[in-house]
Amino acid sequence: MIQQPNKLTTKSDSNASKVDKLRRVLGSDSTEGWDKCWEQGLTPWDLGQPTPVLVHLCNTTALPKGRALVPGCGSGYDVMAIACRERYVVGVDISDNAIQKAKELSSRSPNADHFTFLKTDFFTWKPAELFDLIFDYTFFCAIEPDLRSVWADKIRELLKPDGELITLIYPIDNHEGGPPYRVSVPDYEEVLHPVGFKAISIVENHMAIAPRRGREKLGRWKRFVGKSLM
Repeated sequence: MIQQPNKLTTKSDSNASKVDKLRRVLGSDSTEGWDKCWEQGLTPWDLGQPTPVLVHLCNTTALPKGRALVPGCGSGYDVMAIACRERYVVGVDISDNAIQKAKELSSRSPNADHFTFLKTDFFTWKPAELFDLIFDYTFFCAIEPDLRSVWADKIRELLKPDGELITLIYPIDNHEGGPPYRVSVPDYEEVLHPVGFKAISIVENHMAIAPRRGREKLGRWKRFVGKSLM
């Protein structure tokens, strides 16, 4: 789902065109659509680099150690960026083409022993171990809005009781249709509160890339075991 201001209009127009094509591909074949998008290079969500604010959190030791999950990992930049001896990271994606690209890009990574990529459906996947950290960016906004409560249930299922969910809430705007579907902080609260999650911090993401600045917030969530917040 980085450029100087004088180039922004051209780049934004290009991304808008890609989003339109992406929606047509997904609309014509929702089962294999994501794979076709990767095949055709219709990946406007892909930054081509790790997410800056995630790298910042990693470098400032603000991320939980242990096992981490990145659903909808795409090219895998974020997975590689936060993997280390103290943090084993699993990237999952429903697109075989995305997973193959992630494996190719990471094949010579010096920390390759500390991450893995799996082609699987996040909603039906049942890993053997739970996670200390889940990072969601351009995944929540990619799924149909009526699946958001299912997403929240799955997050709760996969995260350890004392684990942390980090979300980059994007795109915060008033556009119609999707994907990406517009989102807001209340959209997350609506599905996370009933399964016991509460935001411990929601702030503007001042490290967002230029086209997304002002439309993105960083949310950090913890689960309060046995409690519903609704």
